[in-house]
Amino acid sequence: MLTTSLLTAFVAGALANPCGEVKTVTRTWWYQEGGSVQPQSQAWADHELPASTASGDGHSWSDHGPPTKTTSGTTKTMTGASSTTTTAKPTADTVIEYSTVGGYFLQDDNSTSTTGFDYANVNFGLINQTYDTDTDASLTQWQRFAVKLKDLQDSAPKDTSYKLVFMGRHGEGNHNAMESYVGTPAWNCYWALLEGANSSFIYADAPVTESGAAQAEKANKYWASRYAEQKIPYIESYYSSPMQRCLQTAELTFADLDLPAKYAFKPVILEGLREGMAEHTCNRRSTKSWIEENFPEFSFEAGFTENDELWTGVTAEVQPAQDFRSKTMLDEVFSSDDNTYLSFTSHSGEISSILRVVGHRLFSLSTGQIIPVLIKAVTTTPEKATTTVTSATWTPSPFCTEPPVTSIPAWGSGGGCVCQSSAAPTITELPDFPTVTATPASTGA
Repeated sequence: MLTTSLLTAFVAGALANPCGEVKTVTRTWWYQEGGSVQPQSQAWADHELPASTASGDGHSWSDHGPPTKTTSGTTKTMTGASSTTTTAKPTADTVIEYSTVGGYFLQDDNSTSTTGFDYANVNFGLINQTYDTDTDASLTQWQRFAVKLKDLQDSAPKDTSYKLVFMGRHGEGNHNAMESYVGTPAWNCYWALLEGANSSFIYADAPVTESGAAQAEKANKYWASRYAEQKIPYIESYYSSPMQRCLQTAELTFADLDLPAKYAFKPVILEGLREGMAEHTCNRRSTKSWIEENFPEFSFEAGFTENDELWTGVTAEVQPAQDFRSKTMLDEVFSSDDNTYLSFTSHSGEISSILRVVGHRLFSLSTGQIIPVLIKAVTTTPEKATTTVTSATWTPSPFCTEPPVTSIPAWGSGGGCVCQSSAAPTITELPDFPTVTATPASTGA
């Protein structure tokens, strides 16, 4: 891994030579295992769980949930430590419509500034408040929120589900450091199209820098503290972009946490979590074989191809096309994963796209930052849907053939560059990149 202090030397050389329904009576209680407490419920026919009982396997149980209630017309699936509901997979006659459930996190509030915001200073942003489901004042804020979310889930009609998704941006990568060094305009118009500053500082499928690794390690320590101090519910499903910087970030964040076996870090790679597809080489992923060899603990979604079939190197994915991709990814996750607490390790542009799809306010994340979003998904018919996400044609972006003077920091055909000697920027498609490229260097992170 390269230190930031070495970047200037590498770039200096590059500048000279750039290279069925059921009726149930449910009861919510808390299941103590390891360092955290999980909300759980179960159907009871003619009896109720006592207020306190021993499970017979060395674990302890205590009743801290809301009053016993009857829920009908809802299919509940018991998985891990929470009762959850999946959303029906969309068909030709149905769509899944998403919205953000506000009022629980600081990031939902328009008055919360994104400048300098740090999840680690504010309990992931969870607002300190009471809920109508509170029955035990001794519970932590996160425990009481879990009871509230469980109540929302149990009370929801059969076409509705809720998931709390922690979206984490990867730690700083080589490409981020390079962009900071040369400036965003020059980066977008020229440097981002190269394999790297030179053979020693590659930003094609960029690895994390030392600063990026430190950001992921900070997240690791913070998750450990939340499990120990706040009894925050365990993440039940982990998803990641296939880009090296995301795989490293997810691994550094979660892999060595002291987790119960049923909440073990078993991440799944999703193409849909990739960054917006500009012509930038940092957006070109490595082969499936390379990922398998270097990140063996990660599994792949069905249909994941050996070679990158999304990045073209000659056209850029416009915002509507990215949002369509994001919604397709969400549809697959929400209709196949019956867990409630999810983690996405992704990119700034892709997280912004997901926020647009679910109707959340714009909330920019710096590298290594995390935002939790409570998402409501409703299966409905197209004519009843209030929002529509459609795809769009990718377009080439203007670029300079030499380091530019400046540029308008916009992707797509509407952008523009100021190239050297007043040369007009190239706006036709870029030539194909060589088929043989440098393999991303392992950082050991």
